[in-house]
Amino acid sequence: MTRNSPRGSAPAGPSDGSSASGPTPSQGRRRKRYFVMMAVCVVLFLLAGTVVYRFSFPIAAGMTVVAMAIPPFAAIVANRREKGDRWWDE
Repeated sequence: MTRNSPRGSAPAGPSDGSSASGPTPSQGRRRKRYFVMMAVCVVLFLLAGTVVYRFSFPIAAGMTVVAMAIPPFAAIVANRREKGDRWWDE
């Protein structure tokens, strides 16, 4: 509790929603989903550019287009508000 807060009120914490003990569980889930999506993006680029193009250029081009579409969706997923998140409330 803070020195000037009435008894029973919530202690003042950081305004960014993070706690003193580290990121919230939802931040960890969002971060994990983001990195998984970006890893898929990198794998698609690497496979399309090194392996698949030797067998089928149209498939490699399609893989590249899909890989280019992933980063915007990864950013949306990483910033999506989950139930119980308070980091949007400032």
